[in-house]
Amino acid sequence: MATTPAPPAAPPKPTWDPKSAEMPFPWLRPTIRIRLTLLYGGMFLIAGIVLLTIIYMLAAQALHVGAELPFKMVSGSVSSKVCNLPDQGTVDEFNAAMNACVNHQRQEALDNLLTRSLYALVGLSVIAFAVGYAMAGRVLQPLGKMTRTARRVAGTDLTRRIELDGPDDELKELADTFDEMLDRLERAFTAQQRFVANASHELRTPLAINRTLLEVHLSDPGAPVELQQLGKTLLATNERSEQLVEGLLLLARSDNQIVERKPVDLAEVATRALDQAHAEAEAKGVEIRGVQAPAVVQGNGVLLERIALNLVQNAVRYNVPEDGWVEVTTELQQGQAVLVVSNTGPVVPAYEIDNLFEPFRRLRTERTGSDKGVGLGLSIARSVARAHGGRIIAEPRDGGGLVMRVTLPV
Repeated sequence: MATTPAPPAAPPKPTWDPKSAEMPFPWLRPTIRIRLTLLYGGMFLIAGIVLLTIIYMLAAQALHVGAELPFKMVSGSVSSKVCNLPDQGTVDEFNAAMNACVNHQRQEALDNLLTRSLYALVGLSVIAFAVGYAMAGRVLQPLGKMTRTARRVAGTDLTRRIELDGPDDELKELADTFDEMLDRLERAFTAQQRFVANASHELRTPLAINRTLLEVHLSDPGAPVELQQLGKTLLATNERSEQLVEGLLLLARSDNQIVERKPVDLAEVATRALDQAHAEAEAKGVEIRGVQAPAVVQGNGVLLERIALNLVQNAVRYNVPEDGWVEVTTELQQGQAVLVVSNTGPVVPAYEIDNLFEPFRRLRTERTGSDKGVGLGLSIARSVARAHGGRIIAEPRDGGGLVMRVTLPV
């Protein structure tokens, strides 16, 4: 009897996420403002060093350090409170002593000039760096406004515009170009959503009529067996089409930012989702477990329940044939509400995780012909999470299965 080969082990999970990593010292981040400040201050410092060197060389040349005195003592005596002159000696000894004393004074004057100049250069450099930092911030202020607008747009708010005022320079030209791009994106995004919504609504009516006609036909006890079987097949196909249409409509709606928000407890949402999936889990022999702690967020309860239901249904349907389980937990972590759905199941390679969130994509199956869904569950879950300002992350579980983590702001 041939033995079934053991499934391959799941690839090791990454221990470091470069996207979520934060710098230990944020003020050391090499921003453009810091680089401009270093450029301005560095240029001033280099210019000051060159100027100080020239002044020092000119002063040393003017003082003639090391040169002989322009005069000599011929006869008589000389007294000085600065120079240490000998009380007795020859004229040459007095001249040598005076020459050494004057050269020493010249050297002290040059050293004093160099020291004071260095202090002045350091002070002016600090002022130059501070002024350069302030001026760089003022020059880059329009760029900061564009960055803030881009962040708001990244939150699916395409109505934001920069509308930069000021001189007609390169930054204003960039801001106007960015606004024009946002206008085109908003028109395209709105047209796409309108098309999907209208198409979904238009498809609902004929599908509902088909379902009614098929149910009426199946309720006739005198219909032949072949027609009964054909009717059941067509009814299942029609039901699948209705699910696809409903999923497309929900996907189109969930891509928008949630405007009306109400307090929603993720624990209650998860409990409702578990109640709806309980019968299917029992039929497949999948154990449902986990503790749901209160975790209140601001959002739409119906859409959040759709996230939990889609994740739980996927965890139940894509499970192992025997001794499978699904664990659902909710909790608050670091000021965020977290919903975690983990399950046993087939081994999922790490490189296929991102593909699971694409519409109509399934793991190692065709795009159509699956009885486990229409392939929109995870796409809808990700769209709803983004609309609430959160995110959803999938990780392979050791031994097979997935760990789906939904993080939402409270």
